[in-house]
Amino acid sequence: MIFSIKTNTFTKNYQLIFIKLNLNMSVKKMLILIIKALGIIVGIVVLYILLGYLLPFIEIPAKDDGQKKEIPVYIYTNGVHTDIVMPVKNDWQDWSQKIPFKNTKSKRTDYNFVGIGWGDKGFYLDTPTWADLKFSTAFKAAFWLSESAMHCSYYTEMKEGDDCKKIMISKDQYKKLVQFVENKFDRDQNGNFVLISTNAVYDVNDAFYDAQGKYSFLNTCNTWANDALKAAGQKAALWTPSDYGIFLHYK
Repeated sequence: MIFSIKTNTFTKNYQLIFIKLNLNMSVKKMLILIIKALGIIVGIVVLYILLGYLLPFIEIPAKDDGQKKEIPVYIYTNGVHTDIVMPVKNDWQDWSQKIPFKNTKSKRTDYNFVGIGWGDKGFYLDTPTWADLKFSTAFKAAFWLSESAMHCSYYTEMKEGDDCKKIMISKDQYKKLVQFVENKFDRDQNGNFVLISTNAVYDVNDAFYDAQGKYSFLNTCNTWANDALKAAGQKAALWTPSDYGIFLHYK
C-alpha cells in the first residue's frame, strides 16, 4: 500500500514536471516566432526605406519626339502629395468640361490651370492634417484595403519655386499625359467623372472624384505622378513613393 502511494505520488510529480516543461517549450517557441516575425517586419521596413531613397536616383530620361515644346505643365507638391498641373483649356483639352467649375465652392470660371492628383480616399477625405491620421486609415492605405480618389484643384496662376516646377512639352506628349490622367477617373454610365460629394475639401478651388486603382505603400500618390511624367515622355525616377524622388530630377 505504502509503495503504491509513493508510486502514484512520483507519477503525478513527473506528470506535473512534464507539463511544465512542455509549457515552457511552447512559450519559448512562441517567443521565437514573435521575434522572427518582428525581425521580418523590421527588415521589410528598412528595405522599403532604402529602396525609397535609392531607386529615385535612377533617372528615366526624357524622350524627345522632335516636336515643338509649346505647352506648359507643372509638377506641384504640398509637401506630401504631388499634382500634375495643366492648362484648363487649350486646343487639345478643356478640363472645365469634365471637371466643372461649379463643383468647387468658389464656382469661379476664371481659373487658368488645374492640378490633378491621385491618392487614397481615406487620406484625402479623413486626414486634412497629419494630426488627424488614424492607424486604421494608414493601415488600409498601405495594404490595398481602401478606395482611391482624384483631387482636382483650380489655380489662377502658378509660381515656380522649390515646390513647383514648369515643364514645356509637345502637343503629342500632352495628349499622352491627358490620356493617362483621364484613365484614372471613374466614370458613370454617361461617361462623366464621378464627383465625391463632401465638405472635406481643402479650399474653395478644389473637388474630389472617384478613381480607379488601389493605393498602397508600393503605389502612392507620388508614384502615380511619377508615372504620369513617364507617360508624357518626361524625366522621372525609376520608382518613387515620395515627392522627393520626383523633384530630385527637376532642380
